[in-house]
Amino acid sequence: MSEIIPTFARKPLFGYQAMVYATASIAFLSFIVWAHHMFTVGMPLGGELFFMYATMLIAVPTGVKVFNWVSTMWEGSMTFETPMLFAIGFVIMFTIGGFSGLMLAIVPADFQYHDTYFVVAHFHYVLVTGAVFAIMAGVYYWLPKWTGRMYNETLGKWHFWLSTIFVNLLFFPQHFLGLAGMPRRIPDYNVAFADFNLWSSIGGFGFGLSQLLLVYIIVQCCLLKKGAKAEARSWEAARGLEWTVPSPAPHHTFTTPPTIRDTDLAHGDVSH
Repeated sequence: MSEIIPTFARKPLFGYQAMVYATASIAFLSFIVWAHHMFTVGMPLGGELFFMYATMLIAVPTGVKVFNWVSTMWEGSMTFETPMLFAIGFVIMFTIGGFSGLMLAIVPADFQYHDTYFVVAHFHYVLVTGAVFAIMAGVYYWLPKWTGRMYNETLGKWHFWLSTIFVNLLFFPQHFLGLAGMPRRIPDYNVAFADFNLWSSIGGFGFGLSQLLLVYIIVQCCLLKKGAKAEARSWEAARGLEWTVPSPAPHHTFTTPPTIRDTDLAHGDVSH
């Protein structure tokens, strides 16, 4: 995200150092929050308080990252190619997952939410609309560099909109199922939960089928060699050494280590 958003906002990443420290902080804090999955097992009050505060604390560097991404987009000369659409979708829906994570971090509230479909909704908003959307953004961003061909932008945008609509249809109703008391890991459910489960099922099949578009787009570029030939710098404002070599990148890139003259490499200012 920190590569893609600056490229399509045509601005340097806002708060680069803060982003680095936030990433390192999340990596450290992730080692000491594991018992937030276990608030209901009867751990001592001191343990509950420690893991509650540690879990809430991890929201601070996460909030820094979201703030930096949004600030990078603020007043930028934004365009909305498929990688940027997935990046914006990621920021919005990952934030939804973060908010529900804060709800689950509070011990008394977690006693109600624990092992319900609210938890399922929360972590899928982090892992699917978060991690998977970020991966798909990265695929579209670097696909021209990998294959030497530009993908079909129209199909890419169809893939984004179908994925976004169906993934929210899949997971958002599960918040309400959990709050209504539907537990996880059961083979059947009360008829009172049937309507939201129907919508969720429709969303699940739709989201799965939507990914066939991504497969087709990759096959078009990789195997069928369709699409316009990609330039070395496939995106106008792309930064990084990979955009200074031909697309696809040669097997042996630099004979000698390149000297970086411009810290953001926005104009490919590199010598050998």
